[in-house]
Amino acid sequence: MNCKIRSLAGVGLLFAAVVFQPLSLLAQDLWLDLPGAAGKPGSGKKVVLISGDEEYRSEEALPMLAKILSEQHGFHCTVHFAIHPETKTVDPNYSSNIPGLEQLDDADFMVMFLRFRALPPEQIKHIDQFVRAGKPLLAIRTATHPFNFGDSTHPYAHWSWNSGKWQGGFGQQVIGETWVSHHGVHNGQATRGVINPKHADAPILRGVSDVFGPTDVYGVVHLPAEAHVVLFGQVLSGMKPTDPPLAGEKNDPMQPLVWTKSYKMPESNGLAEGKEGKAIGSTIGAAVDLLSEDLRRLFVNSIYWGVGLDVPAKASVSIPESYKPSYFGFKDKAFFTNQKILPKDLLKN
Repeated sequence: MNCKIRSLAGVGLLFAAVVFQPLSLLAQDLWLDLPGAAGKPGSGKKVVLISGDEEYRSEEALPMLAKILSEQHGFHCTVHFAIHPETKTVDPNYSSNIPGLEQLDDADFMVMFLRFRALPPEQIKHIDQFVRAGKPLLAIRTATHPFNFGDSTHPYAHWSWNSGKWQGGFGQQVIGETWVSHHGVHNGQATRGVINPKHADAPILRGVSDVFGPTDVYGVVHLPAEAHVVLFGQVLSGMKPTDPPLAGEKNDPMQPLVWTKSYKMPESNGLAEGKEGKAIGSTIGAAVDLLSEDLRRLFVNSIYWGVGLDVPAKASVSIPESYKPSYFGFKDKAFFTNQKILPKDLLKN
């Protein structure tokens, strides 16, 4: 298959849509469905990727990642988006609707790239069932703070990023951290991934040596001692891969950037305690960060490891040179409403 990036008609230079051709999909109207190539290591395994952040263009990153997983590794992937219920179009600024999460019911792995979502109980219950079954997941960037429920009567209010009842909510309890701070200067100091020598042989680092991203290092202070930090985030003095590390205390010590940990859901909402599962947390992973080949490889490795497959020596993660993701940043309320972007526009013939 050929993969191209094209600008959507009428959309400004900051937004690029991923267009794949030719493509044979069984796609639903409000999400994407990539059946997966036959005869690959991931064939027969299902990965659900959930987009929903306003800043880091997860709606561009996850279709691209899903295409790698589907075509090059055989995973059946579905990709889900924040959808405005009135326009039925992709709108990351709309925080209360991500259709199709029932696809998690028979999924083997979940990729979350969410930020401050307030999903209704009928949607979020599928995430609850998934993690209660102890299934593996990858949480990218803002997915350390995926939920924010303003309604204290919501049955999942304790999942909120600032919960005191379930300290730090879903992010801190399942992933290992909630929102803390920008440790590096946002849009001023980029990030270099530095391998932790204690876990240099971790399967998810296989074939990984050069991780860079223009997003800044996040502060991480609540990570439990039993978590395995595989990459530290080195704050750079500027925004280029060639910029040297920032001198001084910002890098002494360096913050965790990518880690693995176990989790187990407690009894709640009348449901029994869950089974133990594996979580991978990564505070790097914006659409522009995924221009880093080894970061893409680390994410693909994480899925292999999570579902119990042998991680390749150097997993294929090729993308076209035309992949030019939008730079991170917030858009005003009308931006996505005016674009009228359908999920099929992000992945189409």
